Amino acid sequence: MNKLILGRYFPGASRIHHLDPRAKLISGLAFVFITFLATNIQGLLLLWTFTFLVMFLSGTGFRTYLRGVRPLIWLILFTVALQILFTAGGDIYVDWGPFTISEFGLINAIYIFSRFVTIIFVTTVVTLTTKPVDLTDGINFLMRPLRFIHVPVEELSMMLTIALRFVPDLLDETQKIMDAQRARGAVFGEGSIFRQMKALVPVFLPIFSNSLNRGEELADIMEVRGYRAECKRSSYRALKWKMKDTVCLLVIVLLAAGFICLNLIYGSFHL
Repeated sequence: MNKLILGRYFPGASRIHHLDPRAKLISGLAFVFITFLATNIQGLLLLWTFTFLVMFLSGTGFRTYLRGVRPLIWLILFTVALQILFTAGGDIYVDWGPFTISEFGLINAIYIFSRFVTIIFVTTVVTLTTKPVDLTDGINFLMRPLRFIHVPVEELSMMLTIALRFVPDLLDETQKIMDAQRARGAVFGEGSIFRQMKALVPVFLPIFSNSLNRGEELADIMEVRGYRAECKRSSYRALKWKMKDTVCLLVIVLLAAGFICLNLIYGSFHL
């Protein structure tokens, strides 16, 4: 769990670090939807090429990203297994009762795996290269239109940033508590489901208690420093949109256009 890097910030001076947080947030969100346009082998190659290029430009080693995917690998493999076993269509390779391994099932599994992993990689690049305070400013700016329908934008952006920032810390704390419980003789992941759930109770209780204490401490610190949710706030640092940020968005537009062209030329599911 301590290997999860989603939500962490790695200081650096790469080209991705210097982009405006609004450009990175818009590009990251757009990339999530664009991945669904990859419906053939050519699209998958373009998807992986773009992802590796963004990871390279971030200035962070590939091993770091692989360690970030490792905690989620079982969730990804479980989803892939469901696609393989319960998707019918094309040539049938194995037919065993309710389980079927077919051509379409294997193809869907490849697409699901590629979308999962590339989305994790690209969103990790956004958080690794963006300071938490810049992330807050970016989210706050992008959510401003919601003020017209009386949505508390400042509070929501602050909550999202704090939640994203504390996910790695909570996972690190969970790992420490589990290690401490193992040193006392506790066994995790063995026995019946009821026994495994019972073994996790001594882990969840201190995590829940520590999370509440940490939330109260953070609220006290913010109050002492003068933070008031109902007050109109000004910003010490103003975000500046530059030409390279526009180029970043144009690259995303070109990426989407590339997927659409590949779909028109090669169609879908042509492996």
